[in-house]
Amino acid sequence: MTPRGELALVLHTHMPYVEGFGTWPFGEEWLFEAMAGSYLPLLDVLERADGAITLSLTPVLADQLQAPGLDERFRAFVDGVREESHGRDIAGLRAGGHDQLAAELERSRADYRAARERFDALDGDLLGALAPHAAWTSAATHAVLPLLASAAGARLQIQLGIEAHRARFGAWRGGFWLPECAYAPWLDPLLEEAGVHATCVDLTDVLGPGTPDHLRPLRSADGPLLAPVDRSVVELVWSDAGYPAQGVYRDYHHHTVHHHRPWDNAGRPYDRDAAAAQARADAADFVGRVRERVADGGLCVCALDTELLGHWWHEGPLWLEAVLEEAAAQELRLTGLDDALERHAAMPAPELPITTWGTPRDLSTWSGPRVADLAWRARDAELRVVRAGPAAGPRALRELLALQSSDWAFMVTRELAGPYPRERFEGHAGALDEALRLGSEAEPALRNLAPSLSASALPEP
Repeated sequence: MTPRGELALVLHTHMPYVEGFGTWPFGEEWLFEAMAGSYLPLLDVLERADGAITLSLTPVLADQLQAPGLDERFRAFVDGVREESHGRDIAGLRAGGHDQLAAELERSRADYRAARERFDALDGDLLGALAPHAAWTSAATHAVLPLLASAAGARLQIQLGIEAHRARFGAWRGGFWLPECAYAPWLDPLLEEAGVHATCVDLTDVLGPGTPDHLRPLRSADGPLLAPVDRSVVELVWSDAGYPAQGVYRDYHHHTVHHHRPWDNAGRPYDRDAAAAQARADAADFVGRVRERVADGGLCVCALDTELLGHWWHEGPLWLEAVLEEAAAQELRLTGLDDALERHAAMPAPELPITTWGTPRDLSTWSGPRVADLAWRARDAELRVVRAGPAAGPRALRELLALQSSDWAFMVTRELAGPYPRERFEGHAGALDEALRLGSEAEPALRNLAPSLSASALPEP
């Protein structure tokens, strides 16, 4: 019997390794903002979902959430930086006669205080609170796997990611998030040998936008199940015209002197009650559209970056909570992706090209003219480490892993974060050269990246 249609919401949770690298507005403050704005507010929603939302958690983010001293540094950020900066902006707005804006910043400051209280209630163990929900893992440092130069390099990223997940969270059903949804057929046997059962792919341009073919999993000839991400549904949320663009929602892009946001997208003082009502309306619309999409059966996979909910889209956690309620009210089956894939028969995959969920759906975001030098230099560094084998040492391996993060090229291509991403790339490239030259004499700088890594972690070519 064909199962009824259902929705799998996948939240991909990732942060590049920023601990100890830079200060405001970059560096570890990115992590602290994501913790306060996304991860902590979403905990209650994940608990209510009881496994009906699939959480993918990258090992490099888990490394940082487990880093020594994180709890003290997060509390210092909230109690010092954010408390002080709110106070200064509130005083400035009141002095200028902008009482409505100042009142919203009072509420914003209360949000940070609430995040601090939630963190304290967890005894500072956010990773432990996320652990029951962390169903899927990913590559060790979120490398764009099709851009790697060798099977050994790809195995390192894949196997380290899986080993770290199992060591931290125990049971794993084989769900593996391909960083940037970057898929290439040559990865299939590597994923299969590592125990990967399923992954998500963006086949919008292969299967055709909005076609029913996106509602069924595919089985590759040499590897795991491929679950197509349904772009027609994803873009209801995550696109220039998606729900977060509604005029009543908080404006992310315009801010006060100290980077607080008391305006809505229409340029008015932010109205929390109106935004919450809109979030509930958008959740009802979303569930209704998905329900119509799967009326004849099938599996709709809606994958989003977790940080969209709360950090980028302030009302995202409210929307997600309302989606849970609306799914029950409208009788839409909301399910974990691992469970859903057991209920839906997979079709043989056609011959597939390299594809990503970038813009466009190829590798150009991470290898195009703006960043081609980074891509080639990362491949050269990988081959030098592979050639050195165990003699490369853990420091060189860690610098290679940090160098391979997809985030540096993404930020350069999208002109985000100024010189920071290139500075990070150059720093890791130089440190890798030093580690290969000096071996055990090189001093470590990546304090908690892949903490269980050893020189023997590098697979055979």
